Amino acid sequence: MPSEPTAPGPHTALRLGVVWDLVRQALENTVKATGRPALEVLDTGGGSGILAVRAAGLGHRVTVVDPSPDALFALERRAAEAGVAGLVRGVQGDTGDLLEVAGRERHDMVLCHGVLEYVDDPAAAVAAVAGALRPGGALSLLAAGLGGAVLARALAGRFTEARQALDDPEGRWGGSDPVPHRFTTERLTGLVSAAGLVPGALHGVRIFADLVPGALVDTEPEALQALIRLEAGAAAHPAFLAVAGQLHVLAHRPQEPRPAP
Repeated sequence: MPSEPTAPGPHTALRLGVVWDLVRQALENTVKATGRPALEVLDTGGGSGILAVRAAGLGHRVTVVDPSPDALFALERRAAEAGVAGLVRGVQGDTGDLLEVAGRERHDMVLCHGVLEYVDDPAAAVAAVAGALRPGGALSLLAAGLGGAVLARALAGRFTEARQALDDPEGRWGGSDPVPHRFTTERLTGLVSAAGLVPGALHGVRIFADLVPGALVDTEPEALQALIRLEAGAAAHPAFLAVAGQLHVLAHRPQEPRPAP
């Protein structure tokens, strides 16, 4: 039997809380829709496999594609420690060669988290991810939000940088900004639709977590749990989508139309 995963630290818990709840629900919905209790899941850019190992713990088979050999080594160790090594495999690659290393139309669900903001061509990356999905499959897409970055720069007193991010087509606040692309909900859902997928529920992630001083949650377990509950409650609230540090969209690939009789 798979062992229980090690309890995450405070910052990991904040990052994972809302995202894992969304992924777990999407997995459950896909199981119901397909009638298959064990899904084929692809985690592109999955790194050391925090989400992949959790999905494998539910009995799903997970392929993690990541360009970093070190991350894939950590994935192998994490899967072994959790008792799910037989359900998780790592493959070196990225969105540029995703269909070559992971296969076309082989997966019931694809996770693409924290990838679009760093690729050269976000539209091509979403198209590759869509190509990896079987008809009826689901995509969990998480990317950096423009509004959250603008708000964070302003609250740090960097008003010129905040305005530059607001006006820049890619949402960058300057030449030293480490994030090449940030997204609005409209841009993100537009990329999904252009790839032939149907966008569904939208959620904001890391709405408050990146703005709250770490000292408030590092030493106060009750404060941490209250902040996690606040993040979960605000995630689907339309008032907070525009200021989220990350945006999550759940989409699906339509079933192929049946041939005419």
